[in-house]
Parts: sequence; structure tokens; C-alpha cells
Amino acid sequence: MARFQKLYEYVDSVCDKLGDEALKQDFRKCYLNTLETTVRYDDDGNVFIITGDIEAMWLRDSSVQVSHYVRLAGECEDCRNLVKQLLERQFKYILEDPYANAFNEKPDGTGHKDITFTKPIVFERKYEIDSLIYPLWLLNKYYGYTKDTNIFNDLFFETYGVILNTLIDEQDYFNKSPYSFIRPDDPDDSLPNEGKGPDYKYTGLVRSAFRPSDDRCAYPFLIPSNLFIIATVKRLNEILSGLGIGGKYIEKGETLRREISEGIEKYGTVDSEFGKIYAYETDGLGNYLLMDDANVPSLLSLPYLDYCDKDDAIYRNTRKFALSKSNPFYYEGSFAKGIGSPHTPDRFIWHISLIIQALTSGSEEEIKNIFEILRNTTASTGFMHEGFDCDNPDNYTRSWFAWANTLFSIFIIDCII
Repeated sequence: MARFQKLYEYVDSVCDKLGDEALKQDFRKCYLNTLETTVRYDDDGNVFIITGDIEAMWLRDSSVQVSHYVRLAGECEDCRNLVKQLLERQFKYILEDPYANAFNEKPDGTGHKDITFTKPIVFERKYEIDSLIYPLWLLNKYYGYTKDTNIFNDLFFETYGVILNTLIDEQDYFNKSPYSFIRPDDPDDSLPNEGKGPDYKYTGLVRSAFRPSDDRCAYPFLIPSNLFIIATVKRLNEILSGLGIGGKYIEKGETLRREISEGIEKYGTVDSEFGKIYAYETDGLGNYLLMDDANVPSLLSLPYLDYCDKDDAIYRNTRKFALSKSNPFYYEGSFAKGIGSPHTPDRFIWHISLIIQALTSGSEEEIKNIFEILRNTTASTGFMHEGFDCDNPDNYTRSWFAWANTLFSIFIIDCII
């Protein structure tokens, strides 16, 4: 049997359900984009996945890039091996440096030259909560589809322990964290207080120095990423508890979840014209940033991340805020309306945020409208991009961005066929 034959057969079966020939072509290209253009195998057959047009592997991006393949892992041995090898590589990278967000295939020193403790295997050392949580999110999905208990080996438990300890240190980072970061050629990326981070009050929340966009946080406690911890650790601990393993890790994870939940209740929400909503960032000192960003974890993505139901009251209010002009990164143009990011130019909407909007929607009309926007904003490439000008989609960033292509594939499967 040819390698990934079952995966290609699945792609054919989906295409058979899509009447439009152009849509079939776009789906096929996007679904296979990760496998055919970003997956690499080293001399020992171990997998390494680049993000697309950047020759490095992000813990966040690589997790999402294979999230449509993990759905086949129960029946496709090649998909199962791909995801399992990726998880093992991610775990080894985290053990190398839990504060790094992106890694090189080999320890050749490629990457940013920042003032921070680093290693040649590290491409970039921007500490972000999601870099630690996405591999656990992928692991939860992998186990759900395969019931492969062998993944819970010594490597996993050592990594899970490091992740939990890192997150706990970052609850009170001035006193516990070893991390600091200064980028000499970009002061906007450098952390204040000589690289240690902004002032804060202890809240029980976990600090993230940078957002999923890799932009520096304005305030240290990034609410959607803290909610991502709650949801992912909860599911993982349910799995471990059901298997009767990892008692000390479960206990530590549950303590962390409880402290974060208490912090969210006290510091993570604000009253607004939309009702009670989640803030995007806070510092515990009374400062809040009210916005949402296109990158995931985002406030819009909370049901997608399994934190809450689409009908949750605070989420509904927050969604109304995020998809309104009260969100400074919500744009409306002649071709599209949706959420962008300070990471890209003004009035650039992200395909990722549009797809997340559809995946978390309960409205068939909203999903249909987003489907039309997606099809009309690829600049005739058949691929998703990072951001595009809402008045001129031929003006866009990142022509090769596998994460967005994966999400488009999932959108077609979940919302269209």
C-alpha cells in the first residue's frame, strides 16, 4: 500500500461530495498542503514540520497543521505515526527549552539573535503560553482518536511536569521565573524592566510574554491563553484519571486550573455595553486591554478550544464585542468584514479568524457568508493567507501559511459537506 493511501482516499471521498470543481481543487490543495509541502523527515525518519514560508517549526503552528490528519489516526497508520512522531519531537523540544516558541531542525544556531538564554536548536525564544499548551491539545485529540496509551510514556510525563512547573513559575514571574527577553533591533518586542516583563499584581493567572501572533503582550495575563490552559489541562487530566496514571501530575494540574479559574473570575472579565465579557489582557493592577486578535487562542475561539459552549452567556457577549467596531482590530471593507491583528497592516483581515468565526457560529447564514468570503479572497491562488486587505484581497501577507490551509480544510469538512 502506498504511503498515506487512506488519507488520499479520504480526500477523494470528500471531493466527491463537493459539486464545484474549483472548490474540489481548493480543498485538495489546502488539505494536502501540510503533508506535501511542510513535512520533512530527517536521516533517522523522525518528522519535522515547518510552518510554511519560514524554515522553522513552531510548537503552536505544527500542532494545528496536523489537526485534520489526527482525525484519521484511528484508521490510517501513516497519519497515526505522523502525529505521534510530531508529539515526541515537540516534547523533546520543550525539554530543551520550555520558553522557546520555534525550533530548528538541527542545532545550527539559525534564528533570531536576542538577549536571552538560548541554545543552537532554538529558532526563536518568545515565551508564549500557547506554545506549551498546543502539544497537549494535540495529544488529547490523538488519544481521543486512537486510544493509544503508549503515548503516555516517560517522555510525556517528564514533559508534562516541565510544562506545569513552567506555568506555575509564570504565575509570579518576578519572583520565580528565569525568563527575560530583549530584542536589540526591535524595542517593541523587548520586555520592560530590563527584559523581565511589565509590573503586575499576583492574580493566580499565568503570564504570557507574547501573544499567539508573536507580538509582545501589553499586559502580562493573556486571558484567552489562560482559558486554553483550563480547557486543555482539564481534558488531559480526565484522560489520565480514567487510565489510573499520573496522580501527582493530575493533582498539580488541578491546583493550577483552580487558581487560574479564580483569577479569571476576579480579574478576567469586565462589564461593558455588551454585558459581562472577557478581557483580552490584564495585569491585576486595574488595567485591562479590550480587544481580540485573529490568532488562536483568541476570545472568539473559546468553543473551538473546548473551553465553553457556543451558547455560554459570557462567550456570547464577548463574541458580540469581538465582531464589532468596539474591537479595534475588527474591520469592514468592500470584500470582507472580520478580525485582523496588530501583527499585520491596518484593515487586513485574517483567514484564520474568519474560519474560527464560522466554526464557532450557530448561524447557517453567517457560515454561508464566510464561505463566500473565503472563496473570494484567495487572490486566485486557491490557498488561504495570513492577512488580506479587506478592500483589495490581492494585497495579502504570507502566500504559504499551512495553518490557515488546514483550518480551511476543517471548515469544509465540518460546515459545508
